[in-house]
Amino acid sequence: MPKKPVGRPKSMGTPENIAAVRTSIEQSPSRSARKHAFALGISDRTELSPTDWGKRKDCCNAILTAVPPNGIMWSSDEAHFHISGTVKKQNFRYWAAENPLKIHQRPLHSPKITVWCALSSVGIVGPYFFEEGGVTVTVTSNRYCEML
Repeated sequence: MPKKPVGRPKSMGTPENIAAVRTSIEQSPSRSARKHAFALGISDRTELSPTDWGKRKDCCNAILTAVPPNGIMWSSDEAHFHISGTVKKQNFRYWAAENPLKIHQRPLHSPKITVWCALSSVGIVGPYFFEEGGVTVTVTSNRYCEML
């Protein structure tokens, strides 16, 4: 009996996979990318090919030419910080003399806070904390517009 592969499935940008992904998205456009990838048995991550760097540079240059000479371009993002100190495993490494595999009890849905910030050549806006009455709330289009 063949062994099940360990780890994340490999991403292959073959014409067959591209067609399968396109068909899957057309059939279920509201399904998440992760669920599409799982159903198709392919990775939900992509790797940049050498030609992608040039495309990214071209896109940045196109954005820069679209901004008027005296114009200001703002860039913004939001992040979710878990108050319990939980960290995503892929971004965290243990360096200790003790065994890090011991059981650590954590809540299933730890409290978190959502923070938004924007920056440009003229300064920084934020941080803005999405909360109401001292309680973190989901970022909706209405709350986002109110914040702006």
